[in-house]
Amino acid sequence: MTPSIIRFEQVGKTYPARRGTPDVAALSGVDLAVPEGAIVGVIGRSGAGKSTLIRLVNGLEQASSGRIIVDGIDITALSESGLRQARRSIGMIFQHFNLLARRTAYENVALPLEIAGVGAREIRARVEPLLDLVGLADKRDRYPAELSGGQKQRVGIARALATRPRVLLSDEATSALDPETTNQILGLLRRVNAELNLTVLLITHEMGVIKSVADRVAVLDGGRIVEDGATYEVFARPRHATTRSFISAVTGATLPPYVAGRLKPEPEGAGEALIRITFTGTHATDPVLSRVSRLLSVDLNIIQAQVDEIAGHPFGVIVVGIPNEATTISAVLNAVQRLDLGAEVLGYV
Repeated sequence: MTPSIIRFEQVGKTYPARRGTPDVAALSGVDLAVPEGAIVGVIGRSGAGKSTLIRLVNGLEQASSGRIIVDGIDITALSESGLRQARRSIGMIFQHFNLLARRTAYENVALPLEIAGVGAREIRARVEPLLDLVGLADKRDRYPAELSGGQKQRVGIARALATRPRVLLSDEATSALDPETTNQILGLLRRVNAELNLTVLLITHEMGVIKSVADRVAVLDGGRIVEDGATYEVFARPRHATTRSFISAVTGATLPPYVAGRLKPEPEGAGEALIRITFTGTHATDPVLSRVSRLLSVDLNIIQAQVDEIAGHPFGVIVVGIPNEATTISAVLNAVQRLDLGAEVLGYV
């Protein structure tokens, strides 16, 4: 097992009442381990507690209960001066960049080093390679107003790396960017993770971000972790309804409206049973449908299909219609499951 560099142990965060309103429990009983060197994504809807969770890691918020251990240090037990020291090993990039408008790209990256009292020669030795790493060596003297959104975020990443942190926190870092720029920034995060052996903890409300970059994923709902695990395993076998909802948005698991509108939970006479087959593991690229069709002499009507790659592994979801006969349905389910693929009856049309 890879050791954890961040651990949440029964962490809770409650915001006190204001003007007669009740206390707000943002997080409750959170247990989460972030392996060293991994990219771990935390996904949840608005109000799930994502921003609170990530701000607890570097002490921008204080936990109401539990402990948060970062690189062997209990963040929840530190004084303000201790937090300032600990933050040097915890970089953070923000959704809206948080660059200083009157400082150039170089000067923005240099800022945390200046605050730490690093000399000008050492600052130059660190900042110039970082600007090169994020692809902005030729933009060192540009001000934020002269940079695109993606370039601003690259400056933010370089600034977060200036103090040579062990952990990088990403607070919705791509949600303000267009899809192409988002892919570029996610690619940069993967590169930083690989080249610097940097642990990345990111929060997002987009499952596409998790699919593209995360080794592991935790699903936050109502201030609690409802599911977590390796990204591929969570995509292949989601257990919680919130997880399934997020995954359906990026795997094509949501039925087309013209089919969903006719779907019934129980069979009514003739028609078709709809079966969703999830293609994973060693048989993910096998010709399963043709094999099952020949073996059982059953016509399979493809309603929907999508093939993708999750965490470097093939992954597909296909919805098929088969004759609404109990023996046929049972035979198809058994044949598919013997191949270690997921199969479930969605309903009947």
